Amino acid sequence: MSLVKSFLEKGILLSPEVVKDSVLLEKLSQIEDKHLEGTPIINKAFLEKLGLLSEKKPRKVNILFSYNKQPGKITVNDFVNYFNKRFEVLSAFLRQRQELQNVISIGRVKTVKSSKERVAIIGLVYDKSITKTNKYVIKLEDPTGVINIVISNKYKDAYESAKELVLDEAIGVEGICLGGAVFANRIFVPEIPLTKELRKSPEEECLAILGDPHFGSKAFLKKEFDDFIKWINQEKGNKEQREIASKVKYLVIIGDLVEGVGIYPFQEKDLEIKDIKEQYDLFTEYLKKIPEDIIVLVCPGNHDAGRISEPQPPLLHKYAESLQKLPNVHLLSNPAFINIGATEGFPGFDLLLYHGYSLTYYADNVESIRSKGGQKRPDLIMKLLLQKRHLAPTHTSNLYVPDSEADPLVIDRIPDFFITGHIHRLSVSNYKNITLINASCWTDITEDQEKRGLEPQPAKIPLINLKTREVKIINFLKE
Repeated sequence: MSLVKSFLEKGILLSPEVVKDSVLLEKLSQIEDKHLEGTPIINKAFLEKLGLLSEKKPRKVNILFSYNKQPGKITVNDFVNYFNKRFEVLSAFLRQRQELQNVISIGRVKTVKSSKERVAIIGLVYDKSITKTNKYVIKLEDPTGVINIVISNKYKDAYESAKELVLDEAIGVEGICLGGAVFANRIFVPEIPLTKELRKSPEEECLAILGDPHFGSKAFLKKEFDDFIKWINQEKGNKEQREIASKVKYLVIIGDLVEGVGIYPFQEKDLEIKDIKEQYDLFTEYLKKIPEDIIVLVCPGNHDAGRISEPQPPLLHKYAESLQKLPNVHLLSNPAFINIGATEGFPGFDLLLYHGYSLTYYADNVESIRSKGGQKRPDLIMKLLLQKRHLAPTHTSNLYVPDSEADPLVIDRIPDFFITGHIHRLSVSNYKNITLINASCWTDITEDQEKRGLEPQPAKIPLINLKTREVKIINFLKE
């Protein structure tokens, strides 16, 4: 109240609405006296005149995809239909390439009688092996049959592409038909086109990304998370840091909100809170401390309550009742696709959110990623998934529900931001004008994480200026 007293000594009254707003009082303390001459009272009208009070514009979130289909009985036909739907969508992407305009079915290739005829086919990778002479042999299937694709190191680009192939992904092949097989000279993946525009917002707003807080764990970094809450409320940090915090208008929380119960053997010894509902209640209490004008986007992860199989529905169950009541929180599925920041004349930004359960599989099973650091290189894994146009193309890379109407893990829209978590590593990169971010975590390493090869980089917040697309890293870690 010393600031209010100093204004009174100058003969200036502050209206009650100004006195109650700590942010406005902070700004008033920095105003030079010459701007206050002849002012008997400072109210909202005066602050508007000085440019300290701008009218708040409502910000919209457009949910383009959030999966909430009710589960039912699953049959073998559901798996067949699931892969057929995947094939339909991904083959349509591949057919957009000039080289694959004249694709024929595998069944028709088998009827080709003249040898050395040039053919182009599309299919899903059924099997992959390498011969003693270092040729790759790919079994490729489509709804009409299966055929062997032989790739020799004579065609360097095709050979290098073959190294990156994973089971069940969709590819296009151009080559020569010979002896009932196709000898490939080129391989194509669905890939992201080069036409993606690097969108920039007309308004200076920031998007903050928070991953894997794991509330309820003994390893939860409480002091660091408390500091984050103080910072986002502009109560901690220097003048520049507080100013950055004031620009945060969107916060993404990318799964594993709580530590969960029964996720791995003997987990109870790592739990500070052993009741799953109490874990969510604690998480909710922290979210209540985030300013209400910040839109919070939340998707689940494999530690959260509910099914682990992807797509995971939003957290609309009884355990997260407290979370459902927060007015500025949007509960989304994993994965989800949303649009933020749209204004008149600006389409906004499309965000692809995926917690990232499949990331560890590709870190371990793709040679080029494994040799460059594996789980330490989430940027390479995310790039690979964009090239495959699928979040988990291989059957064993995740647990999933085979939706017979569509494959919800296909990347059928091109995002502006691709955001993941799960492996507790901070990573910021760019691929064809798409910003790729793997979020940090808020937990110290546990014995279970150590067994799985995780090396966390905790308590770091990537902060994106939507006007410039620049990314700053705010570090809250207490060494």
